[in-house]
Amino acid sequence: QLRLAESGGGSVQPGGSLRLSCVGQPYSLEYYTLSWFRQAPGKGREGVACISNNGEVANYLDSVKGRFTVSRDNDAKRMTLQMSNLQPEDTAVYYCAASLTILQDSCELSDAQYANWGQGTQVTVSP
Repeated sequence: QLRLAESGGGSVQPGGSLRLSCVGQPYSLEYYTLSWFRQAPGKGREGVACISNNGEVANYLDSVKGRFTVSRDNDAKRMTLQMSNLQPEDTAVYYCAASLTILQDSCELSDAQYANWGQGTQVTVSP
């Protein structure tokens, strides 16, 4: 069973930046589509960013385009989410997820096909 662990969450002021990491163990991530999801208090889970198995395709939630960048290093079994110009509405628990059933060289932000999930890391943006 693939295990995922997120790190890098914290508290920042509006306009600040954070870098989230997701590490997978014990298997290689090279065949997995990877994504970041978030869930704010009282709201449903939403897909924030995804990246294809080969790293060549990425998709973003409209509200984070131009502010968030997803990347991956398959050798290091790691996915990263660089978040800049953070706003209070970005406050949420952020989860990484992995899928083997999404077509290779593509990704999607729907959570239906993601079977492996991390425990989440809290991101809080407030003045």
